[in-house]
Amino acid sequence: MAGSISAFKSSFRTDLARPSRFDVIIPVPFILIGSPIVDSRNLTYRCENAQLPGRTIATLDQKTYGPIEKFPYLSTYNDIDLSFYVDDDMKQKYLFDAWLGYINTSSTNNYLYKDEYATTLTINQYNVSNKRTYSVDLFDAFPISINQMDLDWSNTDAVHKMSVTFAYTYWKNDSLFSNF
Repeated sequence: MAGSISAFKSSFRTDLARPSRFDVIIPVPFILIGSPIVDSRNLTYRCENAQLPGRTIATLDQKTYGPIEKFPYLSTYNDIDLSFYVDDDMKQKYLFDAWLGYINTSSTNNYLYKDEYATTLTINQYNVSNKRTYSVDLFDAFPISINQMDLDWSNTDAVHKMSVTFAYTYWKNDSLFSNF
């Protein structure tokens, strides 16, 4: 017998985590702080969806004697997508347009050094009592893509949502030892 229902139910000592209990903190680069279009605090409240980042360990097959074994040699981190509600004044769109324009000026096609445009992005997960239970920092994060925003005369009640893809160097779990 695989197990009883009572054993299964007793394995849940706390409530289950809810994907809707999160926030994202995005400090914008220093150069954009003086700009009238920037209010990064509002980005926290406008972020509709996000992902907790993943990590993959790349392996190399090695055969010395016997079966082929896998050995790790590299950690890789996937880009993350954040989706934002856009206000009627389009400030969120202006902000990310300005950020990408700061990274690469279209007129000169020059790129800045990463330390000039990258930031540390924080994603927090909360429990049903609004206590932070998980937190990750994404280091050297910066936007690499802003998806198009469709315009449509037939959809008068819809709101604009903007998807922004961020690249980052690595992430660290800030809550790894704080909850134990």
